[in-house]
Amino acid sequence: MLDLWTVTLGVLAVVVPASASVHIVLTKRNTSSAVAWVGLVWLAPALGVVAYLMFGVNRIQRRAQAIRSDGSPGNLIQQVTPLPAAALEAILARENSHLASIARLTGRVSGRPLLAGNRATLLVDGDEAYPVMLEAIDTAERSVALCTYIFDHDPAGLRFRDALVRAVGRGVKVRVLIDAVGARYSRPSMVRELRRVGVPVARFHPEILTWKMPYFNLRNHRKILVVDGVTGFTGGMNIRHGHILSENPERPIRDLHVRMEGPVVAEFQETFAEDWLATTGEALKGEAWFPPLEEAGDVVARGISDGPDVNYEKLHSVLVGALASAERTVRIVTPYFIPDERIIDALGVAAMRGVEVEVYLPARGNLIMVQWASQGHWPQVLERDVRIFLTPAPFDHSKVMTVDGGWGLVGTANWDPRSLQLNFEFNVESYDPDFVRALDDFVDQRREEAREIRLEEIRSWPFHHRLRDGAFRLLSPML
Repeated sequence: MLDLWTVTLGVLAVVVPASASVHIVLTKRNTSSAVAWVGLVWLAPALGVVAYLMFGVNRIQRRAQAIRSDGSPGNLIQQVTPLPAAALEAILARENSHLASIARLTGRVSGRPLLAGNRATLLVDGDEAYPVMLEAIDTAERSVALCTYIFDHDPAGLRFRDALVRAVGRGVKVRVLIDAVGARYSRPSMVRELRRVGVPVARFHPEILTWKMPYFNLRNHRKILVVDGVTGFTGGMNIRHGHILSENPERPIRDLHVRMEGPVVAEFQETFAEDWLATTGEALKGEAWFPPLEEAGDVVARGISDGPDVNYEKLHSVLVGALASAERTVRIVTPYFIPDERIIDALGVAAMRGVEVEVYLPARGNLIMVQWASQGHWPQVLERDVRIFLTPAPFDHSKVMTVDGGWGLVGTANWDPRSLQLNFEFNVESYDPDFVRALDDFVDQRREEAREIRLEEIRSWPFHHRLRDGAFRLLSPML
């Protein structure tokens, strides 16, 4: 009997890792991630296979094609007129005519049109963003669509809860989508609370610790608020008290949101409608959700959806393309910076061509292992003439990129594998010089308080710190 068990365990020790390896090779698109997972399942078979089943398998079954074919998002897009390429070239200043190549790339990658006639307003921290968002909800007449990763049960969350309750009481159609993992950041869960007070709410991929295995990755990281189908908000801010710096929260977090009006809001609503249909099976139709959209300003913009389904690595392609198109300056603000080899090369090539490439990161991250992995990448970036600036507390959660003062990107995605390969994200690009100037002014404020870190300083760090950072850098595909 002992011999039989020994043989059985020996066979399983080979068959199980081999089966997992076959699945990894056939399904993992990222080579570094595939190599890391294969190594783990063979070096520590029991731990590795369980970890892969929990964290590595993409079980997302999005009905994106069905959503696009049933006509619901099309109700939005049919009401907007794409900006012709010739019109964009006329809008761009002569010194920025090369940025039209980013527009061509993004159009091909995203499948969405570039739209003129928008108005955009930057909202810094919850002190500026939350009052405007709450006012929009309180003045809603037809619909409110809210998607967020985190919706905390705290003073900020309760203000949004009360505004949503008031909207429902006025007869406004309200839909709230909260990521199932993000909903667990506070107790009691705001999902349960919203249901208790009669606000329609759903959790994005809620199968946690069930036979389907948990979705710790593949989260909905989008933050989208659309009111009456005509006013849209997006950016890095979740709904939590830490963003209201004037109220001295226990864990303060700086961040940036943008309010937009005009045709581009159709692309905000399209993204929400797809996620809501995929989660609940309900198609949002009619003018309550999809009203006619009129021009509201002069901003040229486009929404970019990204995710591990039909939108896989679209934003990654946009970032690499923008770096390749830059001629003078690239400015990046991100809380999490774990670039893969393609992005490191793109950053380095831009810098070595003479482009001034600046990356702004928090001096102290809020996730220690991610911070160590990020620091493990810094030498590779600094060696290629990219400049890194560290911003002091409070922790900065903003996500911004500008190129040559003529192209800007703001939204929900970080510069790490989780955002660029695993999560569902939403960003907005713009070619409007005034809007990009506002983004650059925002970066300038970070520059004034930031400290530049140089390669010589990192090389002087204690050996065990550099070894630790290097080790966690190897785990980057899994973080």
